[in-house]
Amino acid sequence: MLKKISSSFLLAIQNIRSHFFHTLLSVLGIVIGVASLVAILSLIDGMEEYANQQITQTTSLKAIAVRSNAYETINNVRIRKDSFSILHSADLAELNLSKPAHYYLTRVSVDAIAVGDSTIGTNIWATGEKTHPRIKALHGRLFSAKDLKEENKIVLINEHFAKKAWPKDSLNTLLGKTLQVGTHQLTVHGVLENDRSTSPHLLVPITLLTEAELKANAPELIIEAESVEDVVLLKEEVMTFLKTKYGSTKDFSIQTNEMRVKQASQGFLLFRIIMGMIVGISVLVGGIGVMNVLLISVTERTVEIGIRKAVGANRTDIMLQFLSESVTVSTFGSLIGLTLGVLGTMAFIPIVRAITEMPFQAAYTVNTMLVIGVISLLVGIIFGTYPAIRASRLDPVEAIRRE
Repeated sequence: MLKKISSSFLLAIQNIRSHFFHTLLSVLGIVIGVASLVAILSLIDGMEEYANQQITQTTSLKAIAVRSNAYETINNVRIRKDSFSILHSADLAELNLSKPAHYYLTRVSVDAIAVGDSTIGTNIWATGEKTHPRIKALHGRLFSAKDLKEENKIVLINEHFAKKAWPKDSLNTLLGKTLQVGTHQLTVHGVLENDRSTSPHLLVPITLLTEAELKANAPELIIEAESVEDVVLLKEEVMTFLKTKYGSTKDFSIQTNEMRVKQASQGFLLFRIIMGMIVGISVLVGGIGVMNVLLISVTERTVEIGIRKAVGANRTDIMLQFLSESVTVSTFGSLIGLTLGVLGTMAFIPIVRAITEMPFQAAYTVNTMLVIGVISLLVGIIFGTYPAIRASRLDPVEAIRRE
């Protein structure tokens, strides 16, 4: 059987070579359709990669955020709860994670801080012994477990705040200065690097906040896994911790950023399907062209078919020959279309970059190549079946008489 198939494909290639220009014009529809499909799929894949890069840069896909639910919905009305569970710094001692992760408790607020004759609008981060891994101290040190336990009245400031509050002083001379933050008079305990921050920031021990302040603006627990693959497992472990510590998870919401990637992927998938269906019309027209070539071939080669049947070829042999020709012709057109599609996108990308000034690039994935391969096979089989059946049904005597 394998020998029959290989010989049928060799014969198909010989027939295509003998009618090369006729075949090329007939598969023009497939060439255009496949070229358009390759271009669209590669551009969409490139757009998806670019979107994922932008999402990753703006949000951490490894992060899990646990927040207190201060509101509930009754009859489609959002109402603040009288009481709800709040995360405390001491509770984190009971949080056990099976995968490597960095976690910390934080509460963000804003306030105007008076320093001499100046009033500085600043972000105030209430946090514990553990804090964001990017926070580094230029002078002094971060909070210790002892500072939190003893509720020491200390504060950390970043460079932006320091330069606005004491523009003439060196950063290393600011330790020991005092600030009035809310109802607390705090001593500067350290100066932090600005990192990515572009505004003044203060860090205060979260244990200085009263229960009323925590209830008014509840802190959130941020967990950053070392690997994206660990996020799902860590999320389940956090839910188990909340159920054990607080009885249930109804007072908390657990959020991850993986949903943003899923939403983007779903949008691109929908776009890919719709554009693929539109371009598929060209492929359909190309398939009709292949069928036309084969029907003409059946008419022109009636005597040949009759002689082959007369010397022992059966219907299966004839069908296999014409199906092989159909698949070969469609593959030939698809390869030309694939080449033109790749060259077209390579020429198109510099124009997009020049207009948008974005580092956009087309992506040629294995999936795209598989789609083209499947299309070649399906077009060859679907549109070659009728001519093959028609050729196999010719009566050898009648076929030879037509000469």
